[in-house]
Amino acid sequence: MLKKNYFYTVIIISVVLFNTNIKSQTFGFGCLGFFGGYGGVVYQSYKADGLNQFVKYFNEMKSTTLDDPLQDYYGAVGYRVGINFFRATWESGFILTAKGYYQSLSRTREASESLIDGNTNYTFELDLKNWAVGIDFGYAITSFLSWKIVDGSVNFNNVSLTATINSLEGTEVSKYKSDPGVLGYSVGTGIIISIIKDYISLEGLAGFTRITIEKLNFEEGDPYLDDVLSGEENINFIESGGFTAVIQLNIGFPL
Repeated sequence: MLKKNYFYTVIIISVVLFNTNIKSQTFGFGCLGFFGGYGGVVYQSYKADGLNQFVKYFNEMKSTTLDDPLQDYYGAVGYRVGINFFRATWESGFILTAKGYYQSLSRTREASESLIDGNTNYTFELDLKNWAVGIDFGYAITSFLSWKIVDGSVNFNNVSLTATINSLEGTEVSKYKSDPGVLGYSVGTGIIISIIKDYISLEGLAGFTRITIEKLNFEEGDPYLDDVLSGEENINFIESGGFTAVIQLNIGFPL
């Protein structure tokens, strides 16, 4: 009789346990115990007052010989790769993630000049590279759709401009750099669409990036464009950042 009662008790407890929906907070590397990596395409706009002042000066000085004038700088396209250090998920649906990434953007402008002794071609390539660390706070709307409520990061920027002149006399290349690790930040919001739960997802992000670069220097250390901007007050090479858009693929790997 005792064994029979014990048997019934075990059955009842088992039924209760297996039919109860138990959820708890999960915490681990990547997504739900997965190591997370991601990569994608980035567009970033910016207000390059100082650089565009040089573009204006260049076009005015060579206005009688230019076939194709330089165009203004206002945005750059590139890539971003990074990892999620950890992700915590609560049963309420809220998600907190810490991450880091590397980003490289560029924009190239070209001009050509016709002279008596031949043509001269000019290429100016602006590179914006940064390392960043940040966090994002989101909410799982459904099993396949999440809203990234706020995504914030601190950026350490390195900006350079490479000028290449091709003429009958040969090729001349000059490079100018900003101070290393200029501080900036990004903030945005977006959505995440799960393709294969916990393993592959597609993410879209839109936001604002703040960046100010006072000046660039020659490799010898002298300021670039100092003579061009000497008559301008409070004008920076890049005055401010702007709209930023990211489309990236997230991939999870089990530990």
